[in-house]
Amino acid sequence: MSVFMVTWNLNKEGDRYNEARRLFIQNLERYDNTKDPGLESVRWINSGATAQQISDDLSTKIDGNDHLVIIKMNRGEFYGWLAKETWAWIEARL
Repeated sequence: MSVFMVTWNLNKEGDRYNEARRLFIQNLERYDNTKDPGLESVRWINSGATAQQISDDLSTKIDGNDHLVIIKMNRGEFYGWLAKETWAWIEARL
């Protein structure tokens, strides 16, 4: 299993934006995941899949003009300011 940082931006903020966002997050929440209260469009997921497989899966719920990035996290190769609970979740899965 690996921890991946997933970040996205759904660009069509029209009539369907709220529904599209709900469906995307619902799809993402099928994975073991956590979020940080300070970052709205970022999640960390724990999965045995590759970044490409996760991207392919999550891409089924976004439009072609949206943005999605999945980055595999490696122990000792990241740094930042997150809630202690978020760091604890990440560290427990690396």
